[in-house]
Amino acid sequence: QVHMVESGGGLVQAGGSLRLSCAASGRTFSNAAMGWFRQAPGKEREIVAAIRWSGGSTYYADSVKGRFTISRDNAKNTVYLQMDSLKPEDTAVYYCAASSYSGSYYFARQSGYDFWGQGTQVTVSS
Repeated sequence: QVHMVESGGGLVQAGGSLRLSCAASGRTFSNAAMGWFRQAPGKEREIVAAIRWSGGSTYYADSVKGRFTISRDNAKNTVYLQMDSLKPEDTAVYYCAASSYSGSYYFARQSGYDFWGQGTQVTVSS
């Protein structure tokens, strides 16, 4: 079992920045990757970004490329999502998730993530 706690959400004006953190605990040695997902009201949950613990390769959704940056601190078992140039359409509940799959097929797919955090609200006002 892997337990994750997200923090850093809040209310920000369009064009502003926020940094989300996700601290993982428990059987973290089995994790191959960590991802950030989001779900806006009335919409399905979608992937935002993902990163591998080993090697640090990353994935970004097209909608956030160039604005969001995912990073990790292996010593702290923590993953971050730096969000810059925020837009009102970025408003959503953001979830952190852990994947035990090392292959590429599941890296950017929700089905590849086994454990999920409780979510943190991000609201971007226009």
